Amino acid sequence: MNLSVIIPALDANHLLPAAVARLRGEPVAGIIIADGGTVPAPAGLGDQVKVITGAPGRGVQLKAGAELAAGDWLLFLHADTRLGEGWRDAVLAHVRRHPDKGAFFRFALDDASPAARRLERIVDVRCRLLGLPYGDQGLLISRSLYEAVGGFRPIPLMEDVDIVRRIGRARLRCIEVAAVTSAARYRREGYLRRMARNIVCLGLFYAGVSPGRIRKLYA
Repeated sequence: MNLSVIIPALDANHLLPAAVARLRGEPVAGIIIADGGTVPAPAGLGDQVKVITGAPGRGVQLKAGAELAAGDWLLFLHADTRLGEGWRDAVLAHVRRHPDKGAFFRFALDDASPAARRLERIVDVRCRLLGLPYGDQGLLISRSLYEAVGGFRPIPLMEDVDIVRRIGRARLRCIEVAAVTSAARYRREGYLRRMARNIVCLGLFYAGVSPGRIRKLYA
């Protein structure tokens, strides 16, 4: 297995060393930081890491990273997400048993509050009933399937929902390993307010509102 990891970053220098350290070693053959920020990525991330710079916008950054990646399999992962113990074996098992499917990880937050646990349960139900994981759950996909569905589109927001819809529920499965994401945004804005904003953004996207307009609401 030849796995490339693509991480979009936006002024996330404080997150990248830990993110890269967590990923080094088999089966990762290369790590690409697709940087859309104004501050250069930190030096000393290792020979395994390539940094590319370009315009901000996760869809744009992920697309650029995928074009540079050499792996037969691609793992798209946010800079503030850490995969839990056992993720390497779980990824290898998925590749062996489900080579025709993409995968995502179980959503988790680095927050011990009851509100965080409630949100995790809501996300679990959304994924099981609707087959709709978000980017903070990671996306593991073969190069062939990625290209078959057209890859990430260069849009500033909702790029995760857009590609998951094209992959389709039948070609996605959950890897039961936690993808632990920072809860800083939820703690800062409040869980209910952030959740409501996410739902509104999703509804607007399904209604055909452009991602550029939705981004103004999401930020």
